[in-house]
Amino acid sequence: MESNKEIDAIKFKEGGLVAEVEELSGENLFACYQCGTCSAGCPFIDDMDLGPDEAIRYVILDRKEVLNSNTIWMCASCYTCAERCPRDLNITKIMEALRQIVLRKKIDRTKVVKISKKEKETIPQLAFVSLFRKNIG
Repeated sequence: MESNKEIDAIKFKEGGLVAEVEELSGENLFACYQCGTCSAGCPFIDDMDLGPDEAIRYVILDRKEVLNSNTIWMCASCYTCAERCPRDLNITKIMEALRQIVLRKKIDRTKVVKISKKEKETIPQLAFVSLFRKNIG
């Protein structure tokens, strides 16, 4: 995971990260017993730097570097993890809560101005719409 000065500057009280994620997601993160079923079924696991179960563990351990993880942005919200979770956790909501924490601090990871004109012409318009919906809120 790359370090990000903006994310590194975010301050939480002890236990504050898990409290905020639980408030935003409505999920009890402590219900997760790290079985890895969510990661095993995730269609994008190969592109993630942390598995969904690891991301939850980072939050529980109050490790805010999870906010630097590409995992929270790679989540396609397909609900495969939520359907398979033996503890009935909706991991999709947890990933969305982590994205919202970053977005509410006005941290933009999209860098649209850096996309070349050629890329803008070849990338499907729907991809841009999806990107903006996910990354802008």
